[in-house]
Amino acid sequence: MDLNLLRVLDALLQENSVTRAAEHLGTSPAAVSRTLARLRRAVGDPLLVRAGQGMVPTPRALELREEVSALLRDCDNVLRPGAGFDPAHLRRTFTVQTSDLLLAGLTGTLTERIHAEAPHVDVVFLSEALEGGPGLRQGSVDVELGVLGHLDPEIRTRHLARMPLVGIARSGHPLFEGRIDARRFAAAGHIGISRLGKRLGPIDSALAELGLRRRVAVVVPSHTGAMVLARDTDLVSLTLAGWLPGTVAALGLRTFPIPLDLEPLDLGMAWHPRNAADPGHRWFREHLAASVLAPSSGPGSDGP
Repeated sequence: MDLNLLRVLDALLQENSVTRAAEHLGTSPAAVSRTLARLRRAVGDPLLVRAGQGMVPTPRALELREEVSALLRDCDNVLRPGAGFDPAHLRRTFTVQTSDLLLAGLTGTLTERIHAEAPHVDVVFLSEALEGGPGLRQGSVDVELGVLGHLDPEIRTRHLARMPLVGIARSGHPLFEGRIDARRFAAAGHIGISRLGKRLGPIDSALAELGLRRRVAVVVPSHTGAMVLARDTDLVSLTLAGWLPGTVAALGLRTFPIPLDLEPLDLGMAWHPRNAADPGHRWFREHLAASVLAPSSGPGSDGP
């Protein structure tokens, strides 16, 4: 069996598209289409069949998907010089999709960790605006980090932490002049945080159960933008408990418990199974997880 046939088969089974497989392999759709015809004859199965505008794998193709990927990994390991993985020789760029709030807290720690072992590794962060897209499956995103949802069924995940939400406001805010109960919390003007401009969320549902409503005076697309706005106004916003304490203090902000029964946020990371056994990818995931669990504190702080 020509090893190149297996590489084309692996790309086709991962992408379910002749065009995307060709892009992944750096060749033309016509060449991949001809190879698919050879594979169909060799396997005795159509492998991919039309379904509307796309293609779907046959049951035989689904059986072969992980087997082919594992076989190629074994072949690569046999042909790779040296038996061990050494991050000092790794030259690679990893792409992480996450929120600006998580990025601000972990980037410093992550950079220090990876460059101490792998000085030639770079990291590109992408906005959460791409969340729920095909980035992990297509390979344009290595790791998705945050509150996970709308993932493709084959995606691998790892739970990292449960983090409560807290309120945040400028240190001289009138809220801090007394006990912050649900009624006083609802009466304050609020900053909503939503990439899609949504004004309502779990807080509004919890307030409604108490017969209360809040006014969301401004909606911004980022957590850091909300923190700056909270610094300059009497509006209150939300952040993660214990996250970026140095930055919170440097901005003249204070956090406070939200007087409502809210579920903590479950933070995790996700990656495509094609990268599950790759030693470089696994090494990067471990450092990324450690950076979330022991983040940077931000300016003006010695630690969380």
